Amino acid sequence: MPAEPTACVPVTQTPGAAPRLRGVARLLGRGAVRDPYPYYRSLRERFPLAYEPSIGVWLISRYADVATVLTDARFTQGDRPGDPPCAAHPRVAAQGLREAVERTAFVLARRIAGRAQADLVEEFCRWLPAGALATAAAGAGCRHGLGGREARDIPRLVRGRAAAAPAGPCAARTAVRETALASFLANVLGDPERVAALRARPGLIRHAWTESLRRDPPVQVVLRRASAEVRLSGGTLPAGARVACLIGAAGRDPDRFRDPDRFDVERTDSGQLTFGTGFCPAVLLSRLEAEHGLRALLDAMPALRWADGFRPAPAGLIVRAPRTLLVSPGG
Repeated sequence: MPAEPTACVPVTQTPGAAPRLRGVARLLGRGAVRDPYPYYRSLRERFPLAYEPSIGVWLISRYADVATVLTDARFTQGDRPGDPPCAAHPRVAAQGLREAVERTAFVLARRIAGRAQADLVEEFCRWLPAGALATAAAGAGCRHGLGGREARDIPRLVRGRAAAAPAGPCAARTAVRETALASFLANVLGDPERVAALRARPGLIRHAWTESLRRDPPVQVVLRRASAEVRLSGGTLPAGARVACLIGAAGRDPDRFRDPDRFDVERTDSGQLTFGTGFCPAVLLSRLEAEHGLRALLDAMPALRWADGFRPAPAGLIVRAPRTLLVSPGG
């Protein structure tokens, strides 16, 4: 385990005030990029509300505080899928999106199945969200799947059809879904017993998806601004404060989750903060891509496993996921 981070040393501590961290460079150093969770733990336990003067941001790391900031009307709302602004999205037919995702996942998985080795990030995770959207946006694509020429130019299709896409603008921003899907596959495919359990009980895939969003959220930090003074567990945020919600820290808060570092597809205290609770087609699409993406991969490649010598290595501090997932499709 990495050494205790030195960034969490208060410079000043006055009554009613949050500690001021010694420097964001240490907090965001190489150790945190490789594995931010020891740093998150230190913040949760010692400095749940801390001010970083070099960037003028307040850091919050406990689940209850992060959930408050993300849902309380006293804070600005960003463009997190499922937040209140998403109420303006048109209602879409879930069946149509499901068919588009299922067909696209099937085509992509079959193309990988014949390879000696493949990178699921480059050849599956980065294509499925955009391809499903392009297929859903084109009526003919929904009936006939994604084929030939269209499949080779998905990014252009997405840009060209985004305005007319029935799923709305949030769904057209596919980066978060790509990253979340990569983390999900890394969490699931590395454990043969977990794969066997999900094959035998497909209904657990949805639970595995939520668990992946909790334990390894694709977006680790979300920014908000307070419009009024707000009391949190670690102290009081002043009006106008810029707040960095550490989603990755909140998802592993032992006050909220039992054995929080463990990936448990049957967790009874589940929860995630990557997406809001309101309706948004992007939230629905992300779940469908995880469910049908995993099913397509396992159906097309029954002996799928990591390539020899490969183990997923998540990277990144703001956006975090494996950059590559090397597999042997034939086992």
